[in-house]
Amino acid sequence: MWQAVAGAYGIDGDEGELAWQTDALCAQTDPEAFFPEKGGSTRDAKRVCEACPVKSECLDYAMAHDEKFGIWGGLSERERRRLRRAGR
Repeated sequence: MWQAVAGAYGIDGDEGELAWQTDALCAQTDPEAFFPEKGGSTRDAKRVCEACPVKSECLDYAMAHDEKFGIWGGLSERERRRLRRAGR
């Protein structure tokens, strides 16, 4: 899934920065869960993230690239925005 997302943003050529994606549990699940419709549940995606060995790398990537959509590192865009404002 993340490879497809990265490809959509034109960044799939950077294996070093995105190497963590090979261990991401979301790659083995339904990508729709990580990009729910507005008002849709994020519960299933966050459950996958909780057990993911690269959760922190995923969140770091999303924060560094100001990802506006989807669940990254177990947080929604709104939660990442709050974290950014809190000075992470």
